[in-house]
Amino acid sequence: MTKTVFNLLPPATVAAVVLFWAFGPADWINSPWSILAATAVTTAFVLALEWIYERHAAWRLNLREFGTDLFYMVLGSTAIAWATSTFAEAPLKAIKQALGIHTEWAMHVPFVLQVALVILVVEVGQYWMHRLMHNNAFLWSTHAPHHHITQLNAMKGYVGNPIELFLISLSLVALFDLPQAAIFCGFNVLGVVSTFAHANVRADPPRWYALFFTTIRNHSLHHTALSYEDTRCNYANSLILLDRLFGTYREGESAVVGQDDRKRLTIREQMVFPARPVIARMAEKQRKSASVAN
Repeated sequence: MTKTVFNLLPPATVAAVVLFWAFGPADWINSPWSILAATAVTTAFVLALEWIYERHAAWRLNLREFGTDLFYMVLGSTAIAWATSTFAEAPLKAIKQALGIHTEWAMHVPFVLQVALVILVVEVGQYWMHRLMHNNAFLWSTHAPHHHITQLNAMKGYVGNPIELFLISLSLVALFDLPQAAIFCGFNVLGVVSTFAHANVRADPPRWYALFFTTIRNHSLHHTALSYEDTRCNYANSLILLDRLFGTYREGESAVVGQDDRKRLTIREQMVFPARPVIARMAEKQRKSASVAN
C-alpha cells in the first residue's frame, strides 16, 4: 500500500499544482512572488518525503549537502533569475515588440493547453542546450560540476556552475502572449517533475507518467558514475518524451552517481571549474618565473 501511494505521488503532485494555478485565490495567483512560494513549498514537500521513504541510504541528506543545495536554490531564485530576466527575457520582449510579433491565439486556448505550451517551449530549449553541453568541450566544462554531485536529492537540480545555470534557464516563452498563471504553472510543473527526478525518494510512477515525464530512474542513469559516455542519454530535465522522440532515451537506473572518481566539488571549485585550464596555465607561469628568479 505504501509503495503504491508513493508511486502515485509525482503525478498527484503535478495534478495538484495545475489545479492550484487554475483555481487558486486570485490574490495569490497574481502575486509576482507566488511562483517562489509555490516552488519552496513543493520542494520542501519532496525533501520531507526523502526522510520518510528514501531510495538509497548512500544518498541520505546531511547538513553539508543540505547547505550546498540550499545555497544553489537561493542563487537560482535570485542572481540567476535576475540575469535571465535582464539579459534574456527583456531583450526577447523588446525584439517581439519591435518586430510586431503577436500570439493572441495563445491567450484564448484552454488553460491546460497554455501550460502545455510553456512546458514544451521550455523543455525543447533545455533539451538541446543540455545535449549540446555534453557534446562541446567548453559547454561541458560549465555543466560538469552538476555531474560531480555524488548523491541525488530534491534540490540537486539547482546545483551547478552559474554559467550553466544561466544557459540552461534560457527559453523563448517571452515571445508568447500568455497569462502569468499559465507561465507560473508551467514552471511549477517543470520544477515538481525535476525535483522528483533528482530526489532520494522510492517512487516509481506509473508507466503512462514515465512515458512523458522524467523520473529518478531516467535521471539517475544520466548521472551514472560508470563513465562520461554513459551520461550521454536522458537529457530532458522534465519531459523525457523528447529523448524518446530524438533517440537519446536509455532504460535503466544507477545507484552510484558522480564523475572523475566521484570527487565531490566544493562551492568554490564549482564556481571556478570552467576556468581551471586558465588557472593551471597561470600557476605554471608563476612557477616557471619563480624558478628562473631562483
